[in-house]
Amino acid sequence: MSMQARIRSVRYEAEGILSFRLEPMPGAEFPPFTAGAHIDVTLGQRLVRSYSLLNDPAQRNVYEIAVQLDPGSRGGSRLIHAQWRAGQVIEISEPRNHFPLVEDARHSVLIAGGIGITPMLAMAARLTALDRSWSMHYAVRTRARAAFLDRLGAWPAVRLTVDDEPDTPRLDLAALLRDVPANAHVYCCGPAPMLDAFRRLGAGLGSRLHFEAFSSDAEAAVEGGYVVRLARSGRSVEVPCGKTMLDALLDAGVDVPFACSEGICGTCRIGVLDGTPDHRDQFLSAEEKAANDSIMVCCSGARTATITLDL
Repeated sequence: MSMQARIRSVRYEAEGILSFRLEPMPGAEFPPFTAGAHIDVTLGQRLVRSYSLLNDPAQRNVYEIAVQLDPGSRGGSRLIHAQWRAGQVIEISEPRNHFPLVEDARHSVLIAGGIGITPMLAMAARLTALDRSWSMHYAVRTRARAAFLDRLGAWPAVRLTVDDEPDTPRLDLAALLRDVPANAHVYCCGPAPMLDAFRRLGAGLGSRLHFEAFSSDAEAAVEGGYVVRLARSGRSVEVPCGKTMLDALLDAGVDVPFACSEGICGTCRIGVLDGTPDHRDQFLSAEEKAANDSIMVCCSGARTATITLDL
């Protein structure tokens, strides 16, 4: 469900990073959210992007997001930085949470790289309010690109690593994950190399390991040459070479939810009733991919001549 929001203020947070404080329209209210949640922002007919809510979940009728300008942007961050201004009305979704916080954990370890700090801010605020034990490790390339240092300075549990400052503590993921206390949960949000290392080194932690990507380096499936069958409507849609499954469905007038278009947010997850997906996302776990009962249509394709979706 979409709704309107007004940009109350825009703030410079770090080099290339702006934060936006959103408020509901007069007479309306924002739904509450939980730490780790995100909202989708509609920027155009086929341009939707997901951004983590970074403010304290205890705040009502306030959503805060931050957007990092990506030099390789396909329109999302570039448009926001160039066009969004205080007072402007934008369209957003209700909050969804694919990166939830386990609030009763004995201890929580929060690990962030770059703009991945955004969901960790909400988690830290929530854990503090619950009086839970937690620690945070925040890694950035340069201090100029370190956002929200003013907020983070209020929490002594935060450890900052600046790549070009050798005197700051180094982020040793292997040691950090090896020494995780029993019954503690660990969360990570950052660039693909950090997440790859996090998942590999922390594999033994099982369900206590949580992660969220903010970008993907995987190539979308655009080989085409298969047919998507829609079980509910009985329609069939051909996916030609050069198009993603999502593009083919949208061109055919099929209403499909989507946001990041990179297979990282989970918005476009659709059930698979028959056929074998060609998984290209970073959202589904290895076990979920092996089950082949769902697919991220924004970036994944089909390994069979036909694939039947629960649409």
